[in-house]
Amino acid sequence: MTLNALPLAADPTPGTQSAIRTVRTEAEGLSLLADALAGDLGAAFERSLDLIAGVRGRLVVTGIGKSGHVASKIAATFASTGTPAFFVHPVEANHGDLGMIGRDDAVLAMSWSGESAELTGIVSYTRRFRIPLIAITSRETSALGSAADERLVLPRVTEACPHGLAPTTSTTLQLALGDALAVALLERRGFSPSDFRVFHPGGQLGASLRHVGDVMHKGEALPLVASGTKMGEAILAISRKGFGCVAVVDEAGRLLGIVTDGDLRRHLASDLLSRTVDEVMTPSPKTIRPDTLAAKALDIINGANITALMVVDNERPVGIIHLHDLLRIGVA
Repeated sequence: MTLNALPLAADPTPGTQSAIRTVRTEAEGLSLLADALAGDLGAAFERSLDLIAGVRGRLVVTGIGKSGHVASKIAATFASTGTPAFFVHPVEANHGDLGMIGRDDAVLAMSWSGESAELTGIVSYTRRFRIPLIAITSRETSALGSAADERLVLPRVTEACPHGLAPTTSTTLQLALGDALAVALLERRGFSPSDFRVFHPGGQLGASLRHVGDVMHKGEALPLVASGTKMGEAILAISRKGFGCVAVVDEAGRLLGIVTDGDLRRHLASDLLSRTVDEVMTPSPKTIRPDTLAAKALDIINGANITALMVVDNERPVGIIHLHDLLRIGVA
């Protein structure tokens, strides 16, 4: 469903009407950007990817005003997805921070008009020392566009601001194109969830990128009983280990099934304690490998409406992970 096809409230307030116009205007701008990438802009985009991927140093991202705020965000996105990058403020660059830009680096400069005087120092520096320069601008023949080695020329769009003054649609396009570069480089390099974990150790994202093997309980904490064990002994193991379940293994240590609190309730009878775990257990329970992401473990637990997962390697239980473990590290 397109934005234009979205149903509206019977009587949207003036504020809501303004919001809808803004979102639709910016969405139309993004559509024009996608069309441009499918056309002539696509070739320049590929050349820019090649240039950034071939840099031995870092990618320096710069811009002034609203473009500078976008540039700072884009630099952070590059850095967190495997492309070493940082933001340099063009005014500070004119007062000594040019020394942060090395001969093996490349510069990505963002300016909608391409005529921002504050960028002159960085642009001149890149030309003097033959540092590759990529421009994101809407004017190919601007001062920035003319000086750059590669030009990513954005389509001219209508600003969402009713006066056409506040950068709105234009900065949305800059942000989207910067994200597109970062994601394309991520995919080209084969940047994996494990790589994400290296750069995102904190917060919920970092927690979700941890592996099950880093969180699971193992060794003496693992609730295990052998096939043929009487339920009386199994119940003691469930109580002693505190996970609300016990795994049943054969003589070779392979997982046969699991006895949970739910199984106990379903088989509650006067002869329960004299029965064996094989008669009560749930065979072929849901399991997970130790090298699986913690976020996947949470997905399985929620989907199956259970509280714990046996961690299995080569058909043998090597650990157990509980919902509380995932809550504790901040996955949920």
